[in-house]
Amino acid sequence: MTYTIQPKGVCAHAMQVEIDEENVIQNLQVMGGCSGNLQGIAALVKGMKAEEAIQRLQGIRCGFKDTSCPDQFAKGLEPILEK
Repeated sequence: MTYTIQPKGVCAHAMQVEIDEENVIQNLQVMGGCSGNLQGIAALVKGMKAEEAIQRLQGIRCGFKDTSCPDQFAKGLEPILEK
């Protein structure tokens, strides 16, 4: 199933993630933000369990900000997994 995450406090303005029935991330597309870095993150999380992605990415900061695109992705995954 494909879900849209609306990140807050970062350059990216939307994230579309496809997660299968076993909570494995099949695809991630990020609109806006640092293209190369976000393509790298998308490649790394592909095939990863969503729970592991949350554990690895949550709490990452971007410079002086309290959050980052990886952190916002992790925060956006949490309510998806609660469904």
